Amino acid sequence: MKKNILLDLLFTFMKIGLFTFGGGYAMISLIENNCVEKKKWITHDDMMNVTVIAESTPGPIAINCATFVGYRQAGLIGSLIATLGIVLPSFIVIYVISMFLDNFLGITIVANAFRGIKIAVGILILDAAITMIKKMHKKVLPRTIMVCSFIVMLLVNIFSWNFSSISLMLIAGVISLVVFVASNPLEQKGGAGK
Repeated sequence: MKKNILLDLLFTFMKIGLFTFGGGYAMISLIENNCVEKKKWITHDDMMNVTVIAESTPGPIAINCATFVGYRQAGLIGSLIATLGIVLPSFIVIYVISMFLDNFLGITIVANAFRGIKIAVGILILDAAITMIKKMHKKVLPRTIMVCSFIVMLLVNIFSWNFSSISLMLIAGVISLVVFVASNPLEQKGGAGK
């Protein structure tokens, strides 16, 4: 049984890695489709949490997501197999390109194909964002943080301000933590000796 899940993890993440252009954000939609909706390996809340955690930790977001899903399904070996599955196709493609083509993007047909791929990547990222927004908890604080973050990043891009998205994530995290602590005061335990 464990062999079957390992092969399933490997081939699922190889498929995601092979057919997704545009990096981790473009892969989120496919990871959710395969791991949450089709195979039910994780829940949508798990996917939201792992996306946030993967964005806040070192390494590409898709690799962190694959590692998490693999670990959930088959422990350490599962995390290694899922990570290998998502990395291997890109490695092989880049290796082959570097071996045989000196000026790959200089080829007219390839350059035109990549222009089309850019549009598809944008749509995949937008699809992942819309799906997450739809399934977000309908509470005031998350929605307010989302809208404010969108407005701030839009203004940063329009006016070319020097403001890091990491700073914005840290500010949002601090605000959420402060609100959580303020709304859930710690209960005092009786007696120091307990």
